[in-house]
Amino acid sequence: MATEIKMPRFGMTMKQGKLAKWFKQEGDTIEKGDSLFEVETEKITNTVQSVASGILFQIVIQTGETVPVGAVLAIVADEGETPERIEGIKVGEVEDVEAAPAGTAAPAKVEEAPAGKKYVLASPAAKRLAKELGVDLASVPGTGKEGRVTEDDVKNFHEEGPPAPKITPVAAEMARQAGLDLATIVGTGEGGKITKEDVELAISSPTAAPGVPPAPPRSVPFAGMRRAIADNMHASLQNSAQLTLMTEVDVTEMVHFRDLLREEYRKDESVRISYNDIIIYTVARVLKRFPYMNSTLVGEEILLHDRVDIGMAVALPDGLIVPKVRNADRKGILEIGREAREVARKAREGALSMDEVTDGTFTISNMSMLGVDGFTPIINPPEVAILGVGRVIEKPGVNNGQIEVRSYMTLSLTIDHRVVDGAPGGEFLQSLARHLEQPALLNA
Repeated sequence: MATEIKMPRFGMTMKQGKLAKWFKQEGDTIEKGDSLFEVETEKITNTVQSVASGILFQIVIQTGETVPVGAVLAIVADEGETPERIEGIKVGEVEDVEAAPAGTAAPAKVEEAPAGKKYVLASPAAKRLAKELGVDLASVPGTGKEGRVTEDDVKNFHEEGPPAPKITPVAAEMARQAGLDLATIVGTGEGGKITKEDVELAISSPTAAPGVPPAPPRSVPFAGMRRAIADNMHASLQNSAQLTLMTEVDVTEMVHFRDLLREEYRKDESVRISYNDIIIYTVARVLKRFPYMNSTLVGEEILLHDRVDIGMAVALPDGLIVPKVRNADRKGILEIGREAREVARKAREGALSMDEVTDGTFTISNMSMLGVDGFTPIINPPEVAILGVGRVIEKPGVNNGQIEVRSYMTLSLTIDHRVVDGAPGGEFLQSLARHLEQPALLNA
């Protein structure tokens, strides 16, 4: 019995997904549990396994298409079964699945079977004229309906010769830099299009002309997590009015506070408090006094949240991800420290679930470990604010009328000016700075 393979839902907030990759092709035999396709969402990329065994009878949704949750992506049929083919998008009951770790390696690409003679869609007159003129119909670009080759197409091809070869932009640039003649390259892409792989093969060919540069620029696909981050960050800047406020904070007492906590719990291996833990703890409590800073803008509504779910940006080899520390305003520093390290570990191992990266209310981006002082963090929508944290640096400062070595840190707060004005944003930053300068205030 045929089985419909649908776009799953990873987490309750997911509405649609992008079909990033098929690991199988139509006609392939698959087993239940085989890696079948890869889905990109706004947050993470997941590999999805087949829920049925049989033959991959039809791939309904092609790579690169974005469809709603529940849309039928493919049909798996029993051997010899010929179910009705699906045209267009068909949405059925939603299926929730457990996300596979983002770092899971994809299976090797299935080798394509040698292609047989290509069928050419052409009018009878075009076929007759092509035979008379000795023109290969497969080489003639069709301009008729659905790409049909017309009589005029054959005539123009015979009189003017073949058109300039089709080539992808990346392949064209690689060929230009390598000084290759496109007429000498055989395209293996759709419709004979020259791909970057074709250019790489031509460059590495032992028959390549002497003196040709041997190393073309390395091409890295602009896809997956990198593309999702780019789309989200670009949309954030395009769709909001972002303003960044900066202040330098004397955090000498915060440094002492961290050192005191580390000394007190030095025998507990599960506890090693960082500046970031103290900042999360402090931000969560200051946010309770500034509800608009702890809000999200959804459509025409500003949602003021009672909970404080703080996202912490974690850098990964191919981008970054923002797991959440839930209910940070109700947790102590030690609990926040343990939880922050745990979600950071899961992020680096690709083991986060969708619920651990969605529905935050405020984000902290800490670049202190990279030696950065101040920067302009970009808001993570639909949130309306993000805090950038710079490094702690020692330098001379005035304390009680005396010049002494003090510890300073730059805080960079970006706000969505549509929701938060500069004055309340500055008041929040001032209050946060005051609590970091005097951690004892947190107990008031």
